[in-house]
Amino acid sequence: MGEIVADARVSIRRHPGRSWSIDDIPWHAVDRSAIAGCEEFFYLVAAASFMEWTTDLYTRNLIDFFAGDEEVTLWLERHWLTEELQHGRSLRRYVETAWPEFDWPAAYRPFVDEFRAYCRPEGLEAARSLEMASRCVVETGTAVYYTTLSRASPEPVLALLARRIADDEVCHYKHFYRFFRKYREVEKPRPGTVLPALWRRLRMTGGEDSFVVLKHVYRATKPGAPFDKHIYRALRRRGRRLVRRHFPYEMSVKMLLRPLELGPGAQRLAVPLAEAVARRLVP
Repeated sequence: MGEIVADARVSIRRHPGRSWSIDDIPWHAVDRSAIAGCEEFFYLVAAASFMEWTTDLYTRNLIDFFAGDEEVTLWLERHWLTEELQHGRSLRRYVETAWPEFDWPAAYRPFVDEFRAYCRPEGLEAARSLEMASRCVVETGTAVYYTTLSRASPEPVLALLARRIADDEVCHYKHFYRFFRKYREVEKPRPGTVLPALWRRLRMTGGEDSFVVLKHVYRATKPGAPFDKHIYRALRRRGRRLVRRHFPYEMSVKMLLRPLELGPGAQRLAVPLAEAVARRLVP
């Protein structure tokens, strides 16, 4: 089975100019026995599949916000959205392969009905440059999430899939960062406005959207069981304990700090300090 996954990795590398597709993943090689007993991985993957599947709900907000800039809007529509939806389809397929008893469509429907309320244009930053900085935070979070999942997974196909998605998210980050620099030159945001924009988006990580998605995954597996903040926090703690030693602290810190455009000296001081803080916040 390991040979099958290794062959899939080699096949994807042979075509570096081609994006991977769902058909590149060796679904027949999923080793259910390696992951079936680990409820934490189920929640990590199922929740991610729900979130990726809903990308189209807020993509329209971004396209409207950047209307008139075809470089940005065409990339959002033809590349970013297409790849994000492929992530959702792939993760859903993995969930349905590894945990076939989970009724994915039945669990997703009430989730998306509730989640629509969180996908409003009011959540965007006031300036395009600051929204691009905010997008860098989002892509940092997803790149770090899937990198961690890939490193931690005891199941080879999930490790491969998460690695492919992480690579996409890093690529998305580079585009958003380039667009941030483009708009920064045009808008010239006041000094001190970028850091608050990063912080506002960072504070949303693990916020209400995370609570909503875990609630619906949990209720689908435990019909009638109550779900509150105590259960939510317990699930989050269990997930963090499972993957914490695989968390890419340095990568996450460097990606988050990059839009601040720190000088070399400040960068050398900021990275280890921010990494030390991150290690305390991700116990």
